[in-house]
Amino acid sequence: MSNEQSKDFPWFDQSLSPRERAEKLVAAMTLEQKIAQLHGAMETINIYALPSMEEINAMSQEDQEQLMAQIQVERHVKGMEELGIPRFRITNGPVGVGMGDGHPSPPATALPMTIGLAAGFDPEIARKYGNIIGSETATLGQHVLEGPGVCLHRTPIAGRNFEYFSEDPYLSGVMGVEVTKAIQEHGVIAMGKHYAVNDQEYERFRTNVELDEHVLRELYLLPFEMLVKDANIAAIMSAYNRVRGVYATENRYLLNDILRDEWGFEGYVQSDFWSCRSCAGSLNAGMDHEMPDAKWLNETNVKNALEDTSLEIQTVVRALVRRFTQMFRFGQFERPYNPGTIDAKRHGAISREIGSQTAVLLKNDGEILPLDPKAHDSIVIIGQSEFVDDACNGGGGSSKVTPLYTVPPVEGMQDVLRDLGSNAEVSKFTVDKDLSNLEEAKSVATKADLVILMAGLVATEGADLPNPNMLHDQNQMVDELLEVNQQTVLVMKDSSPVMMPWINKAPAVLEAWNQGTEDGHVVADLLFGVVNPSGKVPTTYAASEDDLLYTGHPERYPGTDEGNGFPVIRYSEGLNMGYRWFQSQDIKPLFPFGFGLSYTSFELSGFSVTPNQSDGKSPITVNVTVTNTGKVAGAEVVQVYLGIPVKGQPAKRFVGFQKVFLEPNESRKVTITIDPQATNHPMGVWDYYAHDFVVKPGEYTVYLGTSSEDTPYKETVVVD
Repeated sequence: MSNEQSKDFPWFDQSLSPRERAEKLVAAMTLEQKIAQLHGAMETINIYALPSMEEINAMSQEDQEQLMAQIQVERHVKGMEELGIPRFRITNGPVGVGMGDGHPSPPATALPMTIGLAAGFDPEIARKYGNIIGSETATLGQHVLEGPGVCLHRTPIAGRNFEYFSEDPYLSGVMGVEVTKAIQEHGVIAMGKHYAVNDQEYERFRTNVELDEHVLRELYLLPFEMLVKDANIAAIMSAYNRVRGVYATENRYLLNDILRDEWGFEGYVQSDFWSCRSCAGSLNAGMDHEMPDAKWLNETNVKNALEDTSLEIQTVVRALVRRFTQMFRFGQFERPYNPGTIDAKRHGAISREIGSQTAVLLKNDGEILPLDPKAHDSIVIIGQSEFVDDACNGGGGSSKVTPLYTVPPVEGMQDVLRDLGSNAEVSKFTVDKDLSNLEEAKSVATKADLVILMAGLVATEGADLPNPNMLHDQNQMVDELLEVNQQTVLVMKDSSPVMMPWINKAPAVLEAWNQGTEDGHVVADLLFGVVNPSGKVPTTYAASEDDLLYTGHPERYPGTDEGNGFPVIRYSEGLNMGYRWFQSQDIKPLFPFGFGLSYTSFELSGFSVTPNQSDGKSPITVNVTVTNTGKVAGAEVVQVYLGIPVKGQPAKRFVGFQKVFLEPNESRKVTITIDPQATNHPMGVWDYYAHDFVVKPGEYTVYLGTSSEDTPYKETVVVD
């Protein structure tokens, strides 16, 4: 903008702070202009008239695209040329650039699912992940990326587990912070979601979640607190559900008292699509922006609320200043809309690298893996269509990415084998969902030198799973096919942990997750040893459905009607969720949090903790030496847990980790710091009287190992 124009529009004076510019802009707006900027531009529709996610999933691809086109094209706030306000373009995430403001939704790199990213246990790959998302969002001319999602995996059946990180708040927070920082480095607003306790999709528009304050603070709010304090996140998305009887978008305690007064959040709060439930109530509580339409924050409602004084004009001004401040902060007023071209090849290569570092080797009897690329003449890939016909670009719903390209399993394996000098013939056999051709699949498996059996789960927003088993009778398919050919390797492509009743029959199991664009290459790289698996389980795999925290407890899930007319879900398990639940009940999981095998072996030595006496404020240092005692390069994740000497606390709390890459026979000293004053409050417990985290006196046990169940080293630290 020219100097002459800046005189007319003083909010374009870049010598002013973003907030000062926002205040000047809002002061120049008419009431009608203010109201028009409070909401998205989609024509208001009846959300209850939309098909359910189950109905959408049953539609043809063409019908799905037609249905979604309306929502995709109007993910924006209308610009105001007379004030220099650009069209505010919003795209979904968090597993890549999803439904953006364009028609059709612009294609992008389909990254591995967020649960897979967490399995990498490596902040560096989280930075690379966020860098791709931020770069592509900016390249496509979008201003907001709705992600990361940092709700927790309270149950394995939650429909959005694939776009959340893990069951642990600290791991989720660390990875979420790095993704956020990387996104925002590209001048893109990152939006943490879904605030708060949106840990299930069942009846998400109606459900009320009840939980104790210390449980809310120590588990479910913790990663959001880290996003605000450690990443300076620009926006937060409020959830659909009620929290203690009040909808999240109307919950002043969450949106104002905690988020702003306690944490110091200076960004803005956007409703999830159609989660806004009122006009004055939502704005007064601290929600600033309604999406995708003006069902509530329309001109009639806002003017009526101002007239009857249930809403004040300063509250409207406050909401707009908050959003415009972030837009000015990231230079979005000055940036012309000029969509570019994504470097698909370069970003695909990075996605392949990320994917190979996140897969988890769950089982490898007799060291059947890695496979010798020249030992087999015929290799057949067998499984149902989602897993063998094309790249597993999982995650249904609003975060689904339209990929720039995909690498299917057969083509990807052929590429890798060719690079390794192998002439093996790779084919596939697609098993029907009703298993009507299972006998034919067995015959094909019998004749092959090597069988790569692929199975898994693709979850979706909008619907929880009926149970934690793979869909379409895949357990039966896997069970029967494992008996046919002893040279069978199982590749799981999941978006959440599943039951594995056939596990004793499987000699080798690789959890590859929903990989997205580079699926075929990533899986082949891992199977044939081009890359050594180094992922760790981010959410516990149960051995039985009976072991899950909600089994036999409908009040925990799916909730009960307590005379309110809507489901009430009670987190009556308290802090005992995830690995903490299994330890509190003395239940042995199938695969514990933090577990993961490798093609090499590691040894830990020289463990020490200093100091052994603490004032509860100064950092505690944990040292250990890691040695690669095997024959190939690989990576180990050193994990630190803490036993808190306070009644009611779980046996172990995850407080630190470091991923170490080592060549054969290489050793490296690892130092992990436990800082009592860090944002994740590693030693703190929520004190009701102090209304804050407090480090209590007592003997704290520091555990070190390579999973929540494998912590052979421990030392005591006394807090006076």
